[in-house]
Amino acid sequence: MNKIIFATTNQGKIKEISAILSDLKIKIVSSNDLGITKEIVEDKKTLKGNAVKKASYVNGIMADWVMADDSGIFIDALDGQPGVKSSRWAGKSDIQEYTLKKLKKTPKDKRGANFQTAIVLISPKGKCRVFSGKVDGKIASKPAGASRQSLPYDTIFIPNGYEKTVAEMPRKQKNQISHRALALKKLKTFIKTQIKQN
Repeated sequence: MNKIIFATTNQGKIKEISAILSDLKIKIVSSNDLGITKEIVEDKKTLKGNAVKKASYVNGIMADWVMADDSGIFIDALDGQPGVKSSRWAGKSDIQEYTLKKLKKTPKDKRGANFQTAIVLISPKGKCRVFSGKVDGKIASKPAGASRQSLPYDTIFIPNGYEKTVAEMPRKQKNQISHRALALKKLKTFIKTQIKQN
């Protein structure tokens, strides 16, 4: 295994995952860079379902190692919304503003939330494995930090044990504590096993 195709058009995710997996010397290539540009509709009811759908589609074309993820933020005061619809629930509105408006009357001690991710890795033969990660925290009262490409919730999510939003953290620190980082650590352990076996 010297290459993994990541079923995404999100360059922010490519940079983040490439940094976390850099010590494995495995090249992460986006499906977009390989000419697979069809937008895959995320219409499943779970993060795992959406990730499997995206990875399976690209694997069906390339028959290579393919990974995909789906992440969502689940807000306690909104009964777990937006969850699997995190990237779409605001419509054309600004996601940060829309989310904060929804929580305008919610007191500080009731703004609990968690970030979850499901990462799917499919082998060239079609075998599927799922790696999950979760980080608990709260929603800030206002955005803080630099907004990173396609990662809008980073400016309003404060992980438990920290006073700053994810967007205010150095990238290296985020890559150690994020929901995606936790899932990728499990993925790394699996990949190391595969490398040893081959």
